[in-house]
Parts: sequence; C-alpha cells; structure tokens
Amino acid sequence: MAANNDIVIKIATVNGTGSASANGLLRKAIFRMGVPVVGKNYFPSNIQGLPTWYEIRVTGDGYQSRSNRVDIMVAMNAQTYQRDMAEVAPGGLLIYDATWPRPDLLDREDIQVVGIPLSRLCNENFDGVRARILMKNIAYVGALAAFLDLELDIITGLLTETFGDKQHMIDANMQAIRLGHDYAVEHFECPLSYKVEPMDRADGHIVIDGNTAAGLGCLYAGATVGAWYPITPSTSLMDAFRSFCNEYRVDPETGKRTYAIIQAEDELAAIGMVLGAAWNGARAFTPTSGPGISLMSEFLGFAYYAEIPSVVFNVQRTGPSTGMPTRTQQSDIIACAYASHGDTKHVLLFPADPAECFYTAVEAFDLAERLQTPVFVMSDLDIGMNDWMVPEFEWDESYVHARGKVLGKEELDSIEKFYRYLDVDGDGIPYRTLPGVDPKGAYFTRGSGHTRHGAYTEDSAAYQDVVDRLLVKWETARSMVPEPEIEYSKFNKAAILTVGSGAAACREALDRLAADNVGLNYCRVKAFPFSDRVREFLAQHEVVYVVEQNRDAQLRTLLILDADGDPRKLVPLLHYNGMPINAGFVVDAVRKELTKGRAA
Repeated sequence: MAANNDIVIKIATVNGTGSASANGLLRKAIFRMGVPVVGKNYFPSNIQGLPTWYEIRVTGDGYQSRSNRVDIMVAMNAQTYQRDMAEVAPGGLLIYDATWPRPDLLDREDIQVVGIPLSRLCNENFDGVRARILMKNIAYVGALAAFLDLELDIITGLLTETFGDKQHMIDANMQAIRLGHDYAVEHFECPLSYKVEPMDRADGHIVIDGNTAAGLGCLYAGATVGAWYPITPSTSLMDAFRSFCNEYRVDPETGKRTYAIIQAEDELAAIGMVLGAAWNGARAFTPTSGPGISLMSEFLGFAYYAEIPSVVFNVQRTGPSTGMPTRTQQSDIIACAYASHGDTKHVLLFPADPAECFYTAVEAFDLAERLQTPVFVMSDLDIGMNDWMVPEFEWDESYVHARGKVLGKEELDSIEKFYRYLDVDGDGIPYRTLPGVDPKGAYFTRGSGHTRHGAYTEDSAAYQDVVDRLLVKWETARSMVPEPEIEYSKFNKAAILTVGSGAAACREALDRLAADNVGLNYCRVKAFPFSDRVREFLAQHEVVYVVEQNRDAQLRTLLILDADGDPRKLVPLLHYNGMPINAGFVVDAVRKELTKGRAA
C-alpha cells in the first residue's frame, strides 16, 4: 500500500506526443522537495504512435530499483486503458481524460477512478492542435500536484529555469498546470490520504542518466577521440560527450577543437578508428550495444593480440539479433568477455548506476593503458537511459591519468634495444612507444603471429610464448581491476551475488528479506577477471544466489570458469523479460529456493 513518500506513479501516453517534458517536470518537482525519486522510461523502438510509459518512484527510503506496483496510473492512452487499469494496486488511483466518458473504466471496485476533462480544458484555453496536445500533458501534472500536495512554487521555478526569458512559455505552462490543479481541488478530495512531504534526503544528490554521466566521465578521463555508429541505447552517450567537448574542448585562443568525433559507416569502422587513434597515443573510445559488439569482434581480437589500449562502452539491450532495442538486459557478458575468435579474454567493468558510469569511465581508460588491452564498460539500457538519483560527483584535482608503460625519448636512449612484446618486469605487460617519438622505438604492430621481439613468425614455440605471456597479463589484471562490494557476516550461510544494475534491486531485496529474518550476505561484482576476494566469497558460503538479467546465467558461467565456482552452490536467479529487475522478483525467487531446502 502507498504511504507518504512511498508512491509509484505511472503515466501511460503515446510515443511522440511530447509527454517526456511533462513527466520530467513532475519528477524534478518531487526531487526539488528533497525527496528521493527515480524515473523509468518504457518506450517503443519506432518514432511515434505506439504506447509508452514513464514510471516515477517516490521513495523516501532512497531505493533506486523499479517497483513492482503502481499506486497512481495516469491513463492517457485509450488503446491501453484496460491494461493500465489492471496494473493499479488495490487502494490505488487511476486518472483518465474524461473529455470522452469511459464507463468501462469503472469495473474495479478496489481502486478509485478519477476523470478529469483534460482535453476539453485545454481546447477551451489554448489555440492550435499541437499546443493543445502538449498542454494536456502539462495539465495532468497540475492534477497530480493537487493530489500529492506538490509545491506549485517549485514547479514555477522549474519552468522559469527551463524557458528563461520566454515569459509567454512560462505563463502558458503555468496556465495548464492551474487548469489541472484547480479542477482536481474543486471536484475531488485533495491531497490524497498519501502524499509527497518535503524531506532533505535528496540534498547533495543529482538526477542523471548513465549515458550522460559516462560521456562526462570520458571528458574527465582525457578522451579526445570518439568514433561510433548510432545504435539504441548508446547513441546519447556520444551525444553527451560531444556536448561536453563543445563546451570544454575548444581552444579559447584559436577557437579550434581539441577533439575528434567521427560517425563511422558501421561499428566495424568505428572500432578501427578507435584503435588507430589509440595506437597514436590518444585516449579513444566507442559506445555501442550488442549488435555492434558482434560487428567489432575481429578488430577486438586484433586489439587484444596487438595490445592496443581502447575503451568500449556496451549499453546492453535485449537480444538476440535486433531483439527489443528499447528494453534492457545483461545479455552480452560472455560475448564481451571472449569477443573475437581464438583465445581472447577481455577486461569487463560493471557500473551499477550513473555515478559509477562517471567514475568507471575514468578507470576504464587508465586500465586500458596500464594493461594495453581493450576494456569494456558494461552498462545497460536501464542505467544508460533512465533517471537515477545519485550523489553529486566529486573530482580530485590532483588526479593524474595513468598512461602505463610508455617509453619516451629519454627512456629509449637509456636502453640498448627496444622490443615491443618483451616482458621485462614479469607482469605480462610489455613496454610500448608512441609513433614519431624516436626511430629507436619504431616497430610493426602485427595482428599475425609475432615473436616477443615484434618480428613476424609462424614458429610454434615463439607464437605460444606470446599468448602464454598474455595469460600472465590476465592474472596481473586480476589484481588491478576494482574489488567487489561485499557485506559479510559469519552467521549467514547463504548470499546474494549480482552485477551492474541488479544491485539496486538486490539491495532493497536484502532489506525486505532481513525484515522477515532471512539473513543473506552480499557481493556485487565490479569487474572481470574476478579478484581473489570474489573467489573467497564463493568459498565461504553453502549457497550463492546469482542474480542477473539474462536467460543463460552468463555471470554464473564466468564464475565457474574464472573463479573456480562450484556449480552445485551457485543458484541462478534469472530475470530477462526486458523490463528492469525489481526487488520483488529477487525476494520471491529467494523464498522459492528456501522452500526447496536451500540454506539461508
């Protein structure tokens, strides 16, 4: 049941009608009242005409996962009325446009159905078809403001920030807000028995999506080259990076750009451009999704074997093939871990929210250069395109980018001869040079068989020497990647282990299970290869529930292959319908396993 500051609002509209601005205004108003809030957008992959939903979770406890209930449904799409009404929790509220009476909406006695003639109100007060459609959406924000006791002064302030000196736009939007608000107050009991109350839990936080945060992280990481082919849901990452570069990467004296962004003809070309830039010493990256990873596969193997540092942001979506481009999954884990033919292993980093997208972006470039290898940042659509509340970003101004083992002219002068693929330090990582520094540092970059000295070879022993050394580097990476987040008590025999965006749902599920006296330890994996702490965590428990968002338990497979996980104790809890995972799924899945006699 809903309570003050524990409310889920879902708004059903039609794609292309401009509802995004209205929904954003509502979410921002709640956030400005100091209340934690998260927004989830469920939209179709076509341009317009199909149903779309936006879900706002008001969560005084600060939970960030999708809820599995709806307290207030704003049903603005006649095609989905029945479906939308069915989602409302008992005791909830359904609001619809009563300009056209809908008696079939009155067949649920356990919810309150409220009709507000939004279209009629706007038709009577605004001119032009497009203006009336847009203002109808703003009017339902006004009605919700009345029902939930939102502060209109905050909404006015947000409109002023949005439209600046365009007073006519501010006035028009506030007129629409007032139409919905005043009608609700006049005809219904306002506010509801549950409402939004001001708090201070949102202080020191921002609301941002993961793609924007990652784009900003690339800027702070020192990336100067980005190449990509547009693909949902990663395109907005490059859009964000371009926007930040336009503001901060233009020479103030000459007006020249100090960055390069290239839209390639396809993903294969994009990763090729990234590798060329990285070989020349630039920090370069590409954002993509599953189908793009498939096309990049051959070049990724080249980067692994030729040891070229590069960063790939995989904003995962539902597959296989085209799948559902605007739905979320974690279904590319194995594809990225072993991308390309032959014996390849790639470093994967798993951010859990937009804040970690920012920090992980910086770490990815450092790791790529220190390890001289491709590094994947494994985000997903839920993180990348949805609105999360996270702590304000912090930056250490003394931070210095880690370029790894790069020899300059002075270092080259101090050695007798430079060999590109020679392991001098025993960590599997050779030294590299950048083009044009000194003729002594010149070498051939080979994707074909080469010796530790960089010479072409088809000699069996010489080839094996190089690929065995790459395994030494892999073990070195194990100690360099981020450590897992672990909460451990020796009194708990079972645990939950998850990755990426599954963390928010698992965190909430742990609280709900603990309230029922079900104690579980917790591990959130942040990287592949797995560190020794992950192996130790698995060994410490009788049962580990592995929560991930794919059908084939890909994370569990990697735990068996890379962390010596015992398959008998790794119990998969799999969510893969394309919707963001919620705590209710985790709780129900654990309870089901407990009925089978699993440890807890």
